[in-house]
Amino acid sequence: MTATTASAEPTRRDFLYIATATAGAAALAASVWPLVSQMNPDQSTIAAGAPIEVDLTPVAEGQVIKVFWRGKPIFIDHRTPKEIKEARDVDWHTLPDPQSDEARVKEGHDQWLILIGICTHLGCIPLAHQGDYDGWFCPCHGSQYDTAGRIRRGPAPANLALPPYAFLSDTKIRIG
Repeated sequence: MTATTASAEPTRRDFLYIATATAGAAALAASVWPLVSQMNPDQSTIAAGAPIEVDLTPVAEGQVIKVFWRGKPIFIDHRTPKEIKEARDVDWHTLPDPQSDEARVKEGHDQWLILIGICTHLGCIPLAHQGDYDGWFCPCHGSQYDTAGRIRRGPAPANLALPPYAFLSDTKIRIG
C-alpha cells in the first residue's frame, strides 16, 4: 500500500489553471466592454440636452433674440416699460389660459421674458411684435399672443410655454 501525500507547493499544472482563468476573464471583459459602452448616448445627444448660457448685455430694450435649446427656438424679449405695463393692465382672469404677467417672468427681472417660440396650436413659429396685441402672431392659423406670451385670440389652446431658466447674474441666464 502506498500513501499519497498532498503537496502544499504549487505545481506547474496549478499555474496553467490560474493563467488560463485569467486570460479567459480578460477576454470576456474585452468582449463585453464594447457592448456596454455602445449603450451610452453619443456626445451630440448629450450636447443637445445640455443647458446653454446666454449673455443678455447686447440685447437692446425692445429687441427680441432667438437662441436654440434642445432643438427648440427660445425667444428672449427685452421688454420696454410700456410692454410690461400693457401686460400687467390686462385682467388675466378672463384670458383663455389665465396666467398673470408676474407668473411668467422671474422676480426682479420683469423686463426679460423668456419663451419657447413654438405656437401651442400646431407648432409653428410665431413672429415677434406682430398682431393686435404687439406680442406674437402666428401667421399660419392666426393665433395672437400678448406682450407676456399669453394667448389672446385664435385657435391656440395655451400660452407660449416657458423653458426652465435661471439668472446667473443680471446680464446672464442659463436655459435648461
